[in-house]
Amino acid sequence: MSTNEKLAEVLNDLIQINNDRTTGYEKAATESESADIDLKAIFNKMADESRKFKSELTQEVSKLGQEPASDATGLGKLHRVWMDVKATFTGHDRQAILDSCEFGEDAAQKAYRDALASDAEIDAETRQLITSQQASLKTSHDLIKKYRDANKAVTA
Repeated sequence: MSTNEKLAEVLNDLIQINNDRTTGYEKAATESESADIDLKAIFNKMADESRKFKSELTQEVSKLGQEPASDATGLGKLHRVWMDVKATFTGHDRQAILDSCEFGEDAAQKAYRDALASDAEIDAETRQLITSQQASLKTSHDLIKKYRDANKAVTA
């Protein structure tokens, strides 16, 4: 496998988790109660964040002369956790949705850590892109965790 192919595979895994993160947050926004306007806004913002990240990663894969992952591919190995998250929404329970989203955010963090630790040769510009996206995702993770923990405290 060439250097470009190896790096494209790493980036395509990140594209895939962002595809699934987008779909997961769209579903979370839909499943949330109408009273949960705060969550709907956050979920829509996070879906938009992943759309932006996907676009940036797609450009990088194209620059490598490789085929970017599409919404229809099931080849990414890291996206499966978000697929599981999308399947776990039960009714419109705020706590269950927040728990599922936090679990999905953990998976996204792991995917980015794995990408940075991979044996693919990652140039400085691409490494900076991945690191920057990872930092934004960490902020999103922490926000979801804050909401989840606050909701637990209120319902306890």
